[in-house]
Amino acid sequence: MDERYGWPLVVAIAVILIGCSGPPRAAPAPSARPAATTSALPAPAQETLPPLAIDAMRQRDYPGSDLVIERTLSPGSNYQQYIASYQSDGLKIFALLTVPNGAKPATGWPVIIFNHGYIPPTVYRTTERYIAYVDAFARHGYIVFKPDYRGFGGSQGTPVSAYGAPDDTVDVLNAVSTMQRYANADPDRIGMWGHSMGGNITLRALVIDPRIKVAVIWAGVNATYKDLLENWHPTGGDRPPPSFSGGWPGKFIDSFGTPEQNPVFWDSISPMAYLADITAPIQLHHGTGDTEVPLQFSQTLANDLQAAGKAVELYTYAGADHNISQGFTLAMARSVAFFDQSLKH
Repeated sequence: MDERYGWPLVVAIAVILIGCSGPPRAAPAPSARPAATTSALPAPAQETLPPLAIDAMRQRDYPGSDLVIERTLSPGSNYQQYIASYQSDGLKIFALLTVPNGAKPATGWPVIIFNHGYIPPTVYRTTERYIAYVDAFARHGYIVFKPDYRGFGGSQGTPVSAYGAPDDTVDVLNAVSTMQRYANADPDRIGMWGHSMGGNITLRALVIDPRIKVAVIWAGVNATYKDLLENWHPTGGDRPPPSFSGGWPGKFIDSFGTPEQNPVFWDSISPMAYLADITAPIQLHHGTGDTEVPLQFSQTLANDLQAAGKAVELYTYAGADHNISQGFTLAMARSVAFFDQSLKH
């Protein structure tokens, strides 16, 4: 199963350069900045930050909306299951929602925002794939909220590359606000899980929004843009890695230069340059047999987080594939326990 986001669509460069009451907004950028981001952007991008820039995303509002239950699905073993919807950038975004059975805790149930990996939008279905993953978290007493990013499933909007545009992360941060407004959820106990492309979205969300208390990433596409462009060579997927020509990489390079020519710009859009600002503990999982995303990506991320003094765990699974199928039970048990440490104690 190829869960990694492809690079099929381009955000036109002209567009690129242009959470009840009192919904929460993403926290303002901390005063301390990693060294790579302290320099002023070069003249072409100085007046208007590109929307993908971390500082630009920190300045946005993510109001979310009241949750709408669209359809009741067959229940799980100890939880109810629904198709729900919410608003993001004026678009109706659908999601899979699970709610535990039994008496709700006084403050509400803890929440896991579930960021799925890439599935071609034309074949993506809300209730397909990741069934065992969602079930494992739901059975352990979590509300699970799996957004269908814009253009996926029945969600409005046009799907674009999560690596070249902020849209998917915007939808996820609006999902956080929506869960904070949801009566069954505890607004202060929200974690995030991401796989592959969803891992990239999760890391970007973490450097933008401290409301996320804990995160688990499986086989995340997390690397500097230089590594994404030069060292991502999947052999098990149905798409080639991004290249220097065409698509959003070509547009960015035409306007700002290559990562070597303009590292300040490429750092400005990369969560890897903002790891010092992360406040949530992170657990990473990766199979050594992954032919979609290099194991080195997770190893480097873990090392960089440790160097920044952040709480991080990395688990590898000998011979396991991109979905960690061969180590699924152990990886899921570790993931549940990690969420429990931060969201149930």
